[in-house]
Amino acid sequence: MAGNTGAMRERLLRPFGRFGPAVAALLLCLIGAGGDTSRSGAVEVLSGPVPATVIEVMDGDTVKVRARIWLGQDLSTRVRLAGIDAPELNGGCARERALAERARAFLAGHLAAADGGPVEVRLFEVRYGKYARRVVARMETAEAIDLGAALIAAGLAQPYDGGRRPTWCDESMDITP
Repeated sequence: MAGNTGAMRERLLRPFGRFGPAVAALLLCLIGAGGDTSRSGAVEVLSGPVPATVIEVMDGDTVKVRARIWLGQDLSTRVRLAGIDAPELNGGCARERALAERARAFLAGHLAAADGGPVEVRLFEVRYGKYARRVVARMETAEAIDLGAALIAAGLAQPYDGGRRPTWCDESMDITP
């Protein structure tokens, strides 16, 4: 059985050539030995700042970035903005969908370079999200604008602590789509 494990590891790492061991170590660091906890059972948090370049604004609270994780080593991942809930593009009502478009446009506006070049951001308090395909972090622009706080101040996001999501379809809310 141990021989099969070694052969499998070699097959998986072969495409990475001499960087195979480094890639394996990095993957272990990223996925963790038991999910999102350290050996002590506490949730792991990378305090930052982690420099990153914006690749794409996915929606009002998720941005795809290329993060610099080591010298000459970048990793592309989706980052959900910590502490906020923005309306969903595929939300439950027309009002939520309209607000979601505004939130995405607001975020894209803050993450667009005047010259059309790449936009640099910094990630803080990086941790795993509920879903394996993204992390959760506070994100600041080069001008030190906290994007989550900016979305809340603009009325395009609500504070969120991971519990039940607030509704965006309530017409009594003081937000005009």
